[in-house]
Amino acid sequence: MEELKQGNLKISEWAEEDRPREKLLLKGRSALSDAELIGILIGSGTVSLSAVDVAKLILKETGNDLNELARLSVTDLKKFRGIGEAKAITIVSALELGRRRKETEPAKRTKITCSEDVFHLMKPELLDLEHEQFWVVLLNRANFVLKKVFISSGGVSGTVADPKMIFKMALDNLSSGIILVHNHPSGNLKPSEADKQLTRKVKEAGALLEIPVLDHIIFTNDNYYSFADEGKL
Repeated sequence: MEELKQGNLKISEWAEEDRPREKLLLKGRSALSDAELIGILIGSGTVSLSAVDVAKLILKETGNDLNELARLSVTDLKKFRGIGEAKAITIVSALELGRRRKETEPAKRTKITCSEDVFHLMKPELLDLEHEQFWVVLLNRANFVLKKVFISSGGVSGTVADPKMIFKMALDNLSSGIILVHNHPSGNLKPSEADKQLTRKVKEAGALLEIPVLDHIIFTNDNYYSFADEGKL
């Protein structure tokens, strides 16, 4: 990829404050000014102006008000020196994403406070199934649900769950705790020996990885069994 230039200087030769991409990587996005963030969108400047300088000129014309900047069209932005159609479209698109994010309400996250919460959480996935499935509920440190993850599917009387897959999902999602869940289509709430062995195996692995297994729920259409509630965890 061709290196961005400021005049005849390569980006690696710019002053530190003129290298917004490196600054973002080193210090985080919050450390960048509005002009630096817009400079990253612009990508390159002109012969005499860096991308950040071009961004500063645009912000100056809009009173350093991002809301005013968001009202500019592609045609409006193309009037600025160093801004062609592609760069103008990039700026308009980025600001539109910001507007949409602002208008979108964050999804309400579910907090797990007891085994019954898990039972209700998993109803949409497991209710009325005629075969066994194994799921894991990933939690953050405050026991809010990060994600429900499908692990495996089996027959009427069993399914195999690989602890490696369970903890891969937990690690990938930076989970601080997990809850195991599988269903018994027969309606039998009693855990099998295989259920007990798997619970012990996953719990031991979780202790090593500092991702505790908080519970293992056996789900049926009408009720559930909780290893934690029964003191079997």
